[in-house]
Amino acid sequence: MTARVLVAGATGVIGRALVPLLSARGHHVTALVREPSGAAGPGLDGVVVADALDAEAVRAAVLSARPEVVVHQLTALRGSTAEGLERTALLRTEGTAHLIAAAEAAGARRMVAQSIAFATAPRGGPVLTEDAPLHVDAPDPGWALTAQTVTELERRVLGAANLSGIVLRYGTLYGPGTLYHHGGAIRGAVARGRLPLPEPATGVTSFLHVEDAARAAVRAVEADTDGVFNVADDDPAEAAVWLPEYARLLGAPPPRTVPTPLAERLLGWLTAHQLTAMRGASNDRIRQALDWKPSIPSWRTRLATD
Repeated sequence: MTARVLVAGATGVIGRALVPLLSARGHHVTALVREPSGAAGPGLDGVVVADALDAEAVRAAVLSARPEVVVHQLTALRGSTAEGLERTALLRTEGTAHLIAAAEAAGARRMVAQSIAFATAPRGGPVLTEDAPLHVDAPDPGWALTAQTVTELERRVLGAANLSGIVLRYGTLYGPGTLYHHGGAIRGAVARGRLPLPEPATGVTSFLHVEDAARAAVRAVEADTDGVFNVADDDPAEAAVWLPEYARLLGAPPPRTVPTPLAERLLGWLTAHQLTAMRGASNDRIRQALDWKPSIPSWRTRLATD
């Protein structure tokens, strides 16, 4: 069944891949953008303009679009600056509240929201389900804030009084526009031999291609199921596996090994956490409930080429 779909964040990494897929399925797609100049792209039937942190502007924009489904893909993480992280935190809290209120006022029936699968606390096995607690007590204040605001986003979406809600916890994204793409910071560091490997490098990363993230969002738009779903490929890998393999595929020198305490000083807390303690994400639930599976089952085939 086709629907009127409003995509907030249509010009982002996932949004750019999502809009054409929704259009190809016959949905009427409207983009909610902050600046009119950012609205170009294939598959759009309309554009409305509002700053997601302006409640009245969001309400007016959403009412004019009359969506049946609202897709919340809003972040401000390009460049990962302190300002971007702060705005993203607000988008996940205030922005989510504004979208929900506007969607309910417009008579929408469903919201699909972006979350992250790698914000789980580093406790338990190497690969965790959606029931694992988030890392709200992380020792790094920035990461604790990320986990707290993701928790708030999920609570609001799933608790909306008049909306059916799905939260998609995406794995570590690669592909166009990501840190692993041509020109991306991680790709550049690995290619130059400047991303060292801590000892032990037991952190697990569950990768996800941008195309598969968008495909999961389409499934969620068309589903009649609520809840939280990890979206990740089938090949969670320890840093001791994926980082040397990524370097090899790029034709780069093997990463040098360093003690874990030095890795944190060299790389910062979050990157060191990814390489030493992060947990992977099981995709069993979304496979069963939404009949989704990754079209790119392993990062090994395209991490170095996309």
